[in-house]
Amino acid sequence: MPEAKSSRQDPLRWKKQPVRRTVSQICPPPRRPLTVADIRPGMENERLGVVRDSMFQNPLIVKAELGKPRERSCSLPGVDFNYGLYTRGLDGGVPAAIGHWNVFKQQPTCPHELTRNYIAMNRGAVKAGLVTARENFLYRQLNDIRISDQEDRHVKKELPSLPPNMTFGTPARPSTPFFDLLQHRYQQLWVQEQKATQKAIKLEKKHKVILGKLYETRSSQLRKYKPPVKLDALWHMPHFQKVRPHLSTFPTEADRQRALRAHQDEQAVRQGTLRMGNYTHP
Repeated sequence: MPEAKSSRQDPLRWKKQPVRRTVSQICPPPRRPLTVADIRPGMENERLGVVRDSMFQNPLIVKAELGKPRERSCSLPGVDFNYGLYTRGLDGGVPAAIGHWNVFKQQPTCPHELTRNYIAMNRGAVKAGLVTARENFLYRQLNDIRISDQEDRHVKKELPSLPPNMTFGTPARPSTPFFDLLQHRYQQLWVQEQKATQKAIKLEKKHKVILGKLYETRSSQLRKYKPPVKLDALWHMPHFQKVRPHLSTFPTEADRQRALRAHQDEQAVRQGTLRMGNYTHP
């Protein structure tokens, strides 16, 4: 009876305790390549015949096991191997920094070579009577004139002085005026400009001098007058003027005029010089 009472009073006894996992279980090490000793009957990589460890290092041959990640074909170093770069402490650390200070020794610089003064050398060559390229070359070898540092400073262009508060770079684009867009400010400005333009046009028309009505004079009428030209009839030989046609295929003159009008209407789609041939379209 006391045992049953103690079991009722201890509720943590029946509660499932959390399982504690180690670091190797949470972050397992990378899987190493398979070997012949790891192959068991029924596995995907089981082979017949001669089997070597090199077969399981070829990624084209190794198959992935069911429910497991693919094995890597490259072999990994041992457990004692440290990945990454090893930085060797050459500065001595904090004690060396406190005890002494390494001063950088300035490297000896080569003397600055002065530029050649070609203007003075060419002037001297001309005064000496040397004009050919060979003579000028020999003269420059014997009389090598250089520009001093003080003269070189005057020759070189000095950089323009810039204000101390100058900002370099491209200026930023101004922000979009959203309030003007929401208030239709640009539409109002356009309407005002149109009204001002129309008002200016009306004022210009109002102040414009209105001329009176122009009357036509005799000289202006004669200037525009074109005398009519009398068209003379075509000349025909006298003995052919009263000759009537020998053949008339139309019953009446009205039929002849009707056929002539139909022929004129069809000239646009007929072939030939006189438009009397076949039609141009099928």
